[in-house]
Amino acid sequence: MEAGAADGPSGGVEEALSCFSFNQDCTSLAIGTKSGYKLFSLSSVEQLDPVHGSNDIPDVCIVERLFSSSLVVVVSHTKPRQMNVYHFKKGTEICSYSYSSNVLSIRLNRQRLLVCLEESIYIHNIKDMKLLKTILDIPPNPTGLCALSINHSNSYVAYPGSRTTGEIVLYDGHALKTVCTIAAHEGALAAIAFNASGSRLASASEKGTVIRVFSVPDGQKLYEFRRGMKRYVTISSLAFSMDSQLLCASSNTETVHIFKLEHLANSQPEEPSTWTSYVGKMLMAATNYLPTQVSDMMNQDRAFATGRLGFSGHRNICTLSTIQKLPRLLVASSSGHLYIYNLDPQDGGDCVLIKTHSLLGSGTADENKENDLRASLPQSYAATVARPSPSAASTVPGYSEDGGALRGEVIPEHEFATGPVCLDDENEFPPIISCRGDQKGRTKQSW
Repeated sequence: MEAGAADGPSGGVEEALSCFSFNQDCTSLAIGTKSGYKLFSLSSVEQLDPVHGSNDIPDVCIVERLFSSSLVVVVSHTKPRQMNVYHFKKGTEICSYSYSSNVLSIRLNRQRLLVCLEESIYIHNIKDMKLLKTILDIPPNPTGLCALSINHSNSYVAYPGSRTTGEIVLYDGHALKTVCTIAAHEGALAAIAFNASGSRLASASEKGTVIRVFSVPDGQKLYEFRRGMKRYVTISSLAFSMDSQLLCASSNTETVHIFKLEHLANSQPEEPSTWTSYVGKMLMAATNYLPTQVSDMMNQDRAFATGRLGFSGHRNICTLSTIQKLPRLLVASSSGHLYIYNLDPQDGGDCVLIKTHSLLGSGTADENKENDLRASLPQSYAATVARPSPSAASTVPGYSEDGGALRGEVIPEHEFATGPVCLDDENEFPPIISCRGDQKGRTKQSW
């Protein structure tokens, strides 16, 4: 869930952030600006706690944090071919690698570090930063579109298999071999994302009208959702909830869509009780005699919930998280703001905006505007949970360096795979070394 450097949105809107990304378990937000980068904790709705900031590297275009650890990866516009890896608590550089062309995106889990260039992908072992594999001669991928499962026990990688069609190559980043190719869309890909366990993969094409979910590793289609039919849009991000029950999608429009991953085939009543349901049943029966394309369209589910943004055109990313024990929709925008919504997990509907944070400075004006909004909200489920106790502890699953287990945080079962990086052992990770890599078919390190 990441937004990197790109051309400004239409209308000449100035962008305050050059890049921004949520970490793997949605407990942290990283932003990059012309002066450096900042990391924020997402453990509270009311307060956005700064974790770390640095002005050592100007004009940051990529910044990614590994879970809640002190490892952060940074790429700058001033040196777009160089990746810098830091241990920010110790204030040390772990390593720096240079590549043959611009670094377009970075993906991390506890086992692998993925570096995507326009026509190649480099896979590093995150424990010692050694290069394990170079995937060469991939189709032109000018946006650096790729995804990495956060589950290090499989470390699946997904990237476009074609520049013109929506083909997805599924690659095993642990076994270092191609698994399969998925014919996901007719048009070129715009967004792809794994769920937390790496068992599902969501995708959207450049048309932005249909979102599909496939099983991993066999690539079978499980779900198909229609985001809209009236206009083509640019899907900017896809994100599963940590329990894989929901999938959110943001775009260059003013609406974030949330879909529920459930099959409703067995929930239909045996006999229609009203004229409307009778007609509906007849239409469903008619799909057996319609062309496949028409039948598929009629069977697609609509959005379970929606989040309304007060803008369109800005680059943005969305994610679903649990903050202070309640489900939330989070949207970060290139305008320099983070929007937090309450989400009704039972009935869905319109998500209620409960907090707007400024990521660059004082948010007084935003807060006043938001307080005015709260006063006019209906007393729905989402409104009743809009102001949880600030003392409530976060129970978001995930690793925490500073004693997360003491606060009741639980690492998901799938994270206990053999051979993960031991993030809580300073003697083992990260390796504080001075190394330089020149990724042009060979690797050089000076220890």
